[in-house]
Amino acid sequence: MPMIVPIDAVPAALHEELLDAVFGDDRTTRTAYRIREGLQHLEGLSFAALDDEEFLAGTIELWPVSLTDPDGRQYPLLMVGPVAVAPSRQNEGYGRALMAAALGAIEGPATPENPALPQVLIGDPEYYDKWDFTAAPTAGWDTPGPVERHRLLVRCANPAVLPVRGMLGPWRRD
Repeated sequence: MPMIVPIDAVPAALHEELLDAVFGDDRTTRTAYRIREGLQHLEGLSFAALDDEEFLAGTIELWPVSLTDPDGRQYPLLMVGPVAVAPSRQNEGYGRALMAAALGAIEGPATPENPALPQVLIGDPEYYDKWDFTAAPTAGWDTPGPVERHRLLVRCANPAVLPVRGMLGPWRRD
């Protein structure tokens, strides 16, 4: 059974080693990194999973990003990822536990009058569709680098509130 703790309870060096092991040392050149460039993960929504011996088995981070429409209006989103599970611990439920922790933290105080912010990620649709992530609303979205269109996924109570066209990038308060 995974023990879920705030990501900041884990030494940063261990977290970086895990990310390199899962995604390779060229991971920072990927589009997802460019979308969240210059940002810090959201502490209350980012977690680590420890195994029974309290070794780091996985992590999940969430980031404040936005979709900027052609008129320059920003729509705040939460970017999910990276979701990283140590290669030796994959298919043991750590990813599902991390997703449950992060999505549960997002949805905590949400109500119909005050819904959770939409969540976006780049990932495998077959894995993330169990949490209602879909590529349907993202077809007209641009990214600051290459992305396989079917892997740009969003989860939103009402996708009609999102612009059909826009550019993903860091959330910037003007």
